[in-house]
Amino acid sequence: MIQRAALCHGRWSATVGGMPSASLAPTVQSRACQLWDPVPGYLDAASIGLPPRPVVEAMHEALDTWQAGRATAVGYDAAVGAARARYAELVGVPTGWVAVGSQTSVFAGNLAASLPGGAEVVTIEDDFSSVIFPFLAQTHRGITVRQVPRTGLAEAVTERTHLVAFSLAQSACGRLVDVSAVTQAAARHGALTFCDTTQATGWMPVDATLFDLTVCSAYKWLCQPRGTAYLTVRPEVAADLVPLNAGWYAGESVWESTYGPRMELAHDARRFDVSPAWLCWVGAAAAAEVFAGLPPEQVREHDAGLADDLRGRLGLEPCGRPVVSLPDEEGSRAAALARAGLVVSSRGGGVRIAFHLWNTPEDVALVHAALIR
Repeated sequence: MIQRAALCHGRWSATVGGMPSASLAPTVQSRACQLWDPVPGYLDAASIGLPPRPVVEAMHEALDTWQAGRATAVGYDAAVGAARARYAELVGVPTGWVAVGSQTSVFAGNLAASLPGGAEVVTIEDDFSSVIFPFLAQTHRGITVRQVPRTGLAEAVTERTHLVAFSLAQSACGRLVDVSAVTQAAARHGALTFCDTTQATGWMPVDATLFDLTVCSAYKWLCQPRGTAYLTVRPEVAADLVPLNAGWYAGESVWESTYGPRMELAHDARRFDVSPAWLCWVGAAAAAEVFAGLPPEQVREHDAGLADDLRGRLGLEPCGRPVVSLPDEEGSRAAALARAGLVVSSRGGGVRIAFHLWNTPEDVALVHAALIR
């Protein structure tokens, strides 16, 4: 029997058959219970992450400060800087490699427009559109976009390939790319790598130094407000990118870059910054601080452990990923889960069930019960 004990002093005690659950490492379990309000049945982190309490508190305070006329641009800039620094630490790169922006497609579009005419880009045929469309939009310049199956990505890279663009984890089902195979193939043929880590960063360790460029929209597994995204770029690659969105916030000295005519862009990745939506970055800084205290390996152990528990109950093999994708062409499974009060999403002809830090074994039991009725 699976049950969730009563909330006591801000902590959940999850048990399986009366024994402590092994799915959640003790350090992460105690922190998650302190940081997130329980939301039974919310299983859609792959669409929208839930904000931990510090994010809600920080944004409420920021709204009060704004309403009282005490908000300042310099004050918001401190939040952007804190979020940037924490993200750099999380993915293992120097802060100077990180640019901040709003969405994945904005950064991907900047990269696509910077490619030389006639360049070949290899992508995955069922990848998220923000990783494909910006390159397809450049075909008028002779850019060739070759879309291949996920399992054949490494083999598709040839001496003609200029860039390999792909998601580390597939949006609809969470399947991971063979990073070693792809990066080795790219290195052999002199191709650049552009990796979207949106569906990976936050639930598993991510090393951005393995790629030439990465992008991450942080409103999913990193639980930041929508409108916060990060680009990492190697300095030697940055020299070949045109900062198409350059504005005052991309200046070497931000507060001396608010008027023309002279332009001096930042000498590091900040030259690719997109002027920030301030309130979003207040929440981003608070969320980044939360994830700085959560070991990614333990987060993966928790998230994937719950997903593999569900897979086992459904007679499926474990795979160590937090997303369970089940065929659902007619939508009957999604409807059954909705009737049970569960929040999931439908993607690519299937129902997508995503477990994250606020979820417990009780959520596994609720999903299983709804699907077998």
